[in-house]
Amino acid sequence: MSYFLFNGRYFITENGNYNFPEPLEALGDIVAIGGKITPERLLVAYQNGIFPWYDESMPVLWQSPVERFVLPLEKLHIGKSMRKWMKHSPYRITADTCFKGVIKSCRIIKREGQYGTWITPAVIDGYCKLFEMGYAHSVECWLEEKLVGGLYGVSLGNYFFGESMFSRADNASKTAFITLTEKMPALGLDMIDCQAYTENMARYGAENVSREDFINKLRSDLTKHETNKGKWTDYFQ
Repeated sequence: MSYFLFNGRYFITENGNYNFPEPLEALGDIVAIGGKITPERLLVAYQNGIFPWYDESMPVLWQSPVERFVLPLEKLHIGKSMRKWMKHSPYRITADTCFKGVIKSCRIIKREGQYGTWITPAVIDGYCKLFEMGYAHSVECWLEEKLVGGLYGVSLGNYFFGESMFSRADNASKTAFITLTEKMPALGLDMIDCQAYTENMARYGAENVSREDFINKLRSDLTKHETNKGKWTDYFQ
């Protein structure tokens, strides 16, 4: 056991293993509280449909939403205006060349209606270590030599778990995202986990599924598909 139950909540203990309570038995979105964000714990979390989402005023909250927002690649929809933009995009897109720059940019970018950030220094450190292990990835959007947009997430099996994106120029993050979807078949990916509903991802065709359906499919898929570890740089040449 790596957790204990107190007042109806599971709290993580640091006893050398990285087990989580069964997310399908959680009463709400929060599966567990506390613990350090290590790459080993992150891997166990993602394998079970769990991810950290909190802010700097809180302990770590490990979440598995009752409704999961997902985008199967076969249901991807790109609007006519973005298709037209992509044909004449002024940007250069790369992958895994500036992971720390992307995650730090996602941390500081101002977002409408959002105060503070869940991308804490501990999150940055944990995901950078996961990147070094070949499981976390970034897609970068450059205008000349300036990083103007991008996204990062985690790849396991045929899944890409999207974490965050940022944009400092017109359609920069959208261009990075669409380029990623174009490369997904070559990377062995066909499912994007968007975690929770956003209007932006809904436009691309993402849809809500139940936590039970998501986790059962995830666990089944991970037994069938190998993870494309290591840097994705060559796929984006």
